[in-house]
Amino acid sequence: MGQFTMKTSVLVLVLVLGTGVPGAVGETHSVKYFHTASSGLSNFPEFVSVGLMDDVQMYHYDSNSMRAEPKQDWMHKVAAEDPEYWTHQMRFEVTNQAVYKDNIDILKKRFNQSEGVHILQQMYGCEWDDETGEVTGFQQFGYNGEDFLVLDLKTETWIAPCPQAVITKHRWDHDRHWMEYMKYSLTQECPEWGRKYLQYGRSSLLRTELPSVFLLQKTPSSPVSCFATGFYPDRAALSWRKDGAELHEDVEHGEILPNHDGTFQMSVDLDLSSAAAEDWRRYDCVFQLFGVEDDLVTRLDKGKIWTNWEEPTNMSPTIPPVLTIIIIIDAVVLLVLMAAVGFKLYRQRTGKPRPPPEDSTEFTQRLQPEDVGTRTE
Repeated sequence: MGQFTMKTSVLVLVLVLGTGVPGAVGETHSVKYFHTASSGLSNFPEFVSVGLMDDVQMYHYDSNSMRAEPKQDWMHKVAAEDPEYWTHQMRFEVTNQAVYKDNIDILKKRFNQSEGVHILQQMYGCEWDDETGEVTGFQQFGYNGEDFLVLDLKTETWIAPCPQAVITKHRWDHDRHWMEYMKYSLTQECPEWGRKYLQYGRSSLLRTELPSVFLLQKTPSSPVSCFATGFYPDRAALSWRKDGAELHEDVEHGEILPNHDGTFQMSVDLDLSSAAAEDWRRYDCVFQLFGVEDDLVTRLDKGKIWTNWEEPTNMSPTIPPVLTIIIIIDAVVLLVLMAAVGFKLYRQRTGKPRPPPEDSTEFTQRLQPEDVGTRTE
């Protein structure tokens, strides 16, 4: 048997959120932007903005560098169309930075807080299905790890999960001009520009990469985990089968998570405690990737399971190189920051993807100081 060592105490700072739904395979794409403002974190920028196309980081801005920079080679094609693009982008982020600094100070007062670490987050963007044409727009705010405001585009209202957000909900619900702008931007402009980004980065974003698949088990009595890593895109499914039929009982699906190199990883566990040893070979792990016709099938074989359980032998084969990078998120996550994403929903005035004007507050609404301490039940 092989052997690997799981890291059990790792500080994971997630700056790019990979979102995948286990078992979901479809021709969908998304554009997301995150803004993250923080106070009390000496080693982290006070403001970070990141944009993602299909969960691949397109650009990054933070208050330490004060620079808006492309993170993919194909994003330089945007500047080729508009040489002033990154200048406008930077100015827009500087405006965001000031607004978010004010907002986090206001929220600290509204929640009667002073010292400590505090984090304000915004995420917005869209997802669309190229086959059906269905578009979903979204926008939400979080404060200190809890939902603060969530936009419901179907009812064109804001949801306030906590009392401190109710006064803001009422004001924003009555701002019909802003609501109409958001609805148009999130459901029409957003997918339009997303498709342009797909064309810019077609060779990268529309590529397919099959994963390496491993069978892992902590101890002989633990569930067997089928672990797939290094695949792209994240529109994939992983499942267990017995005699060719997909299993649903005694199966636990993990989330699709990002790797450091832009690919993804996922796992699915199978509890075999009630299965007879002679029946193990009746089980298969099946990986399916959107755009790839053939499934990747791994037969359950005790001799191919990697484990951190040490048998009373001197066997210690070399760890496969890929295992040094795939188990980086099987750890105690001490801090998770959803960073980065201020989705720049560009108005198509000149046919070029240009950010909103520097004084725009369409997606960076300022909270009102006079609301501090106000409660509306």
